[in-house]
Amino acid sequence: MSLARRLSAPLVWALLLAALMLLMPLFEEVFRLVAPDTRAVIYQRDSFVSLVASHLLVVGVASLCAIVLGMGAAILVTRSWGRDFLPLVSQLASIGQTFPPVAVLALAVPVLGFGSQPTIVALVLYGLLPIVRNTLVGIQGIAPGVMESARGMGMSGRQILWQVELPLARPVIVAGIRTSVTINIATAAIGSTIGARTLGDPIIAGIVNGNTAFILQGALLIALLALCIDSLFERLQ
Repeated sequence: MSLARRLSAPLVWALLLAALMLLMPLFEEVFRLVAPDTRAVIYQRDSFVSLVASHLLVVGVASLCAIVLGMGAAILVTRSWGRDFLPLVSQLASIGQTFPPVAVLALAVPVLGFGSQPTIVALVLYGLLPIVRNTLVGIQGIAPGVMESARGMGMSGRQILWQVELPLARPVIVAGIRTSVTINIATAAIGSTIGARTLGDPIIAGIVNGNTAFILQGALLIALLALCIDSLFERLQ
C-alpha cells in the first residue's frame, strides 16, 4: 500500500477538523436548528483553533508521560530482577483507570492548583493501563526460541531489549498507545471544569447556559480530533 493511500483517511479527518474549526460561523443556521431559542449559537469566547491546540498540548504532554512511565514500568517488571513487582505494577495501572478522573482532579487541585496540571495528572493515570498491559503482552509474547537465539549470539540484555524485544513487540505496544491517546482525547474535556483550556470549554459553557449548540460544537471537534489521531495511528501502525 502506498504512503499516500495509507495517509488518506487521516488527511480526510484532518481536513474536516480544520474546516469546522475555521468555518464554524458559516454553519450558524444549522446550529440554530438545535438551539432556536438561544441568541448566540456559535461559541465565541475563544477561537476553536486555539482550543484545539491547547487540547492537543494537554493530551500530548499527558500521553508522553504515560508512555514513558507505562513502558518503563512494564519493561522493568519483565526483567529477571523485577518480576516480583509485576502484580503491583499491573494493579496500580488498573487502579489508575478505574479511579474516576473527576476524583483525581478533585484531589489534585488543592496541591497543583487550577489549570492544566491536575488535568495532565488525571490523564496520565487514566492512560497508563493500555500502555502497561500491551507492553507486557508484547514482550511476554515473544517466542522463547527467539530469546535463546539472541543470547546464543552473545547479545547483552540491553541489546536484546532494543534490537529484539521492542521491535517484535512494537505493533502491540503501538496499539496500546493508540488506545490510551484516543481515550485521553475525549477525557481531556473534563479539564475545563477546573480552568484548563480544552475543547471542553464550549461544552461546559453550553451546559451552564443551556445552549445545546455550544455542546454540539465541542463534541464534534473532539470526535473529529479523536478520529484523526486514531486513523493516523491505524495507518502508521
